[in-house]
Amino acid sequence: MAISSEKNFEDYKKAEAKALELMRELKSVSPKKTDIELALLVAIFELHKNELNPAHITKIIHGHLEELNRFYSH
Repeated sequence: MAISSEKNFEDYKKAEAKALELMRELKSVSPKKTDIELALLVAIFELHKNELNPAHITKIIHGHLEELNRFYSH
């Protein structure tokens, strides 16, 4: 049975809320934005490291960044 797009969006919004909460926590650990940015990117590589090679993970991140750029540009 296929998962509805509404359910997918709800799951995404829960994950997004948790990620934003984590980002706020990271700000209390380090005031340096670069530290936080790199830590979040490391988490993405760790998420995929046993399944994909680093070049593929980089392409995934790039694709997500392109989509976010379109969203935040409006």
